[in-house]
Amino acid sequence: MNNIDKNRGGTPARKFRLSQSRGKIMGVCSGIGDYFNVDTTLIRVAFVIGAFLSVGTAGLVYLAIGLIAD
Repeated sequence: MNNIDKNRGGTPARKFRLSQSRGKIMGVCSGIGDYFNVDTTLIRVAFVIGAFLSVGTAGLVYLAIGLIAD
């Protein structure tokens, strides 16, 4: 059984992966950028702004993604 049979859509399912080679701390922002086809710098800026506006909650989300993701 190949990916076409399992997925029923004809295209293989994409998976979120941390990018250890391009990542700065845990690879979360570069993994999100790869998954959504967005520049990694924009994701990093969004996390920094979110960390200031949410009084650190974005940092906890970042840490949770880094620990849970593959």
